Amino acid sequence: MAFKIIVCAKQVPDTNVIKINPKTGTLIRDGVPSILNHDDANALEEALKIKDKYDDVTITVVSMGPPQASDLLFECIAKGADEGILVSDRAVGGSDTWATSNTLEAAIKKWEKENGPADLIFAGRQAIDGDTAQVGPQIAEKLDLPQVTYVEEFEIADNMKDITVKRQMEDGYELIGIKTPCMLTAIKELNEPRYMNMAGIFAEKDIKVWNAKDIEVDLTKVGLEASPTNVFRSFTPAPKAPGQIVNGDSENEQAKNLLIQLKGKHII
Repeated sequence: MAFKIIVCAKQVPDTNVIKINPKTGTLIRDGVPSILNHDDANALEEALKIKDKYDDVTITVVSMGPPQASDLLFECIAKGADEGILVSDRAVGGSDTWATSNTLEAAIKKWEKENGPADLIFAGRQAIDGDTAQVGPQIAEKLDLPQVTYVEEFEIADNMKDITVKRQMEDGYELIGIKTPCMLTAIKELNEPRYMNMAGIFAEKDIKVWNAKDIEVDLTKVGLEASPTNVFRSFTPAPKAPGQIVNGDSENEQAKNLLIQLKGKHII
């Protein structure tokens, strides 16, 4: 029986070139290339490493977005994934993290109804256009799956049941054992994503496009109107004033000159 992996991925604007309209406070997307979200690329790579090591492993990439988001699915298959599923429907447009996780939950349940339960679900820690780190954990909760976030090291036993992960924390790390089925969210330290290969680029692509009706999602729980949160304003922080160098031939003289400047500005 195949070991089935689902990878949740998102197409995002390249934040290295994105700009914000100073009048409207919205992102300027015209002319900005879209890319596979960085952490999602790490999630996919770890799934591919499992497929490289073990026989009978299948990888399905699930995404939500406009029709052009199918490009990221082509990229994932060119790297080695087996199939891609895109949920694309105006009814789910404008979804926040809660509504997005409702959509992806419904898509995963439809896939599992047709293919059997997934053994492992990977996702990136967060998307670079939102930085919330909420969608992966929300999906896990709604699917009633155990989860570990911020995974920086991963090891799966030959029985394909026992997983050991190293979870990054602000002041260290945790070593956690978890059993499949489960959900893990990846960070960039987990691995180095591979490039597309020629065989994958020219291979036949198995991509399905589902709408809201196909996944039987509750329309009162998706889309902009159903989203309990929204972005009020986006803006580029104003540049800071240039710093000042305090001169002096010795530390005592520098301290004296600093004191004079602070008093001159009425700071002290």
